[in-house]
Amino acid sequence: METKYQVSGRCPVCGDQMYVTRLQCEHCHSALEGQFMLGPFQKLGPEQLQFLEVFIRCRGQNKAIQELLDISYPTVNKKLDELILALGYESYEPKADQRREVLEMLSQNKITAAQAQQMLTGTAAPKVPENNEGRKRISVTGE
Repeated sequence: METKYQVSGRCPVCGDQMYVTRLQCEHCHSALEGQFMLGPFQKLGPEQLQFLEVFIRCRGQNKAIQELLDISYPTVNKKLDELILALGYESYEPKADQRREVLEMLSQNKITAAQAQQMLTGTAAPKVPENNEGRKRISVTGE
């Protein structure tokens, strides 16, 4: 049986996008020739692919990624931003005005710290209660 090698979607000479030109069935040896696009993950380098695998394995939990790769929280975020950009997406950064607005709502007790964090990281749509009645206070003693 032949050795199968991982393929990158980037040309090792010039760095431009590469294409698959021949696909062959290992079982019946049928072949398809043409010019085929590689998937979006083929744009990633080996280190980025490894990070993506760890990210998926850890279900995106930064703490678990930090522990598994022995890297800091800012490094996890930096690697994730690099991965997002390499896939052709824009990295999510809350605009300064949005950040200021969220911090102001937090200082006025219109939202909780958890809601502010979600809004700043883009993990939840902003839901601002009309007043403080919707907020519950949690006692450390469970009362």
